[in-house]
Amino acid sequence: MNTTKTLRAAAAAALALTAAIALAACTASGGTSNGSAASGGESANDADVMFAQMMIPHHEQAVEMSDDLLAKDGVDPAVRELATQIKAAQQPEIDQLNEWLDAWGAGGDSMPGMDHGSGSGMDHGDGMMSEDDLAALADATGAEASRLFLEQMIVHHEGAVEMAEAELADGEHSGATEMARTIVDTQTAEIATMRQLLGDG
Repeated sequence: MNTTKTLRAAAAAALALTAAIALAACTASGGTSNGSAASGGESANDADVMFAQMMIPHHEQAVEMSDDLLAKDGVDPAVRELATQIKAAQQPEIDQLNEWLDAWGAGGDSMPGMDHGSGSGMDHGDGMMSEDDLAALADATGAEASRLFLEQMIVHHEGAVEMAEAELADGEHSGATEMARTIVDTQTAEIATMRQLLGDG
């Protein structure tokens, strides 16, 4: 009987140890993550993935708007410099975000929550411009193009700052949260500059 009890106790201990190891493995892979990990084994949760998926098209539109302005003649040199700065900052971030999504197994063209339709007006909660907004910028020239670019980019930046703040609140991937902090700091400063250029600062 003693032998039987000893065997049962040993089996129970082994089962408990196996369960503990399995639990530890699950925890190490990120209990709140999507099961994906970037290089170095750092996990990313749903907030990180959403941040990357939404920020990519957002940044791409800012680069498009900057390219549009930089192709025009008669643009305020200060506004031209700002557009160059925006493009230089955001294109590398697009590349990094795409790399992360591939590493997390979440790459692709399906970007949730980015359906903006073709209506006019700059009232989009995420700061994205509509097709009408972009057409107005494309058609504008000189001082009018400078003014319109600044007005649209302020709204655009405000949307990016809001998305970045959501990442800071809920994200867990250190690279993504670091980028979010940079976006908040940089684009908040650029908003202030743009307001000054418009005479609103």
